Amino acid sequence: MNNAFRTILQPQPSPFQISHQNGVLCIGSCFAEHIYERLDEFKFSTLLNPFGIIFNPISIAKSLEILLDENRLFEEKDLFQHLGGWHSFQHHGSFSNPSEELVLEKINNALLEARVFLKKSEYLVLTFGTSNVFVSEKTAQVVANCHKVPQKYFIHKKLSSDEIILTLDDVFRKLTETFPHLKIITTVSPVRHIRDGLVENQVSKAKLVVALDNLSSLHSNLSYFSSYEIMMDDLRDYRFYKKDLIHPNEMAVDYIWDFFSKTFFSEKTIELNAKLEKINLAKTHRPFHPESEEHLKFKKNQLIKIGEMEKEFPFLDFEEEKEFFGKIKG
Repeated sequence: MNNAFRTILQPQPSPFQISHQNGVLCIGSCFAEHIYERLDEFKFSTLLNPFGIIFNPISIAKSLEILLDENRLFEEKDLFQHLGGWHSFQHHGSFSNPSEELVLEKINNALLEARVFLKKSEYLVLTFGTSNVFVSEKTAQVVANCHKVPQKYFIHKKLSSDEIILTLDDVFRKLTETFPHLKIITTVSPVRHIRDGLVENQVSKAKLVVALDNLSSLHSNLSYFSSYEIMMDDLRDYRFYKKDLIHPNEMAVDYIWDFFSKTFFSEKTIELNAKLEKINLAKTHRPFHPESEEHLKFKKNQLIKIGEMEKEFPFLDFEEEKEFFGKIKG
């Protein structure tokens, strides 16, 4: 008898081995933020969502196309005004602003930064949230964000797996031609899109899974990570969700991150992360008496450990930690 009472998935080490010296660009749904935050916490070289949060594969593909076009910058004609602000249909609302000039400056600065980062990156992590899209009736283009423009101005379309494959296959080939060293990790976000219903969400996610599976067989530099499957099968319990019963909670994200680590990190990288985690935990220490001799000694010991790590891992930046533990009065 199986006493586990759950389906426990076992991570399979990938031939893709991410190290702290590799650049990792994360693009896609809000789950991309979770991956980025963990990478950033452990001092990986990483950059997040130069277009903001994007959920659908067509808009993600278009973002990648724009990144590859060295001559492409956004202009006034790419923006529109609505509800007192300026917006881009290719960008998340975090780029919106009452000032058209500030919106363009923010958009283009993020675009240029991402182009530079992509050139030195070895990994691209793409998280896909839904295969359902909104198409502008005016331009016939898929939008990344509707920005609260009334729904009557859009056509709600359900992409087929073939449409997703065709679109992503094209941009993946362009990426490989431009950056032969680049490896692509794809995943389907475990966040459920239930606005249209549970069945529709499952159908939408299934199309993404089928498309990404087919693409994995077409591109040797592409690997699929099963974050959606881990959430749906291994963590099949509402205690792993936030109060909205849609988004994974911190415990679930930690579990998926551990799975990600065992899949894409070498033993040496995992050991280094363990050392970094001890320093991160030390930063959360809140003493009863900050000026006590005991706490000053604690901070000095942390600085010694950081100094040792700087010598052993000169490619890591510990300036923030040195400033944190270096604030010793007297």
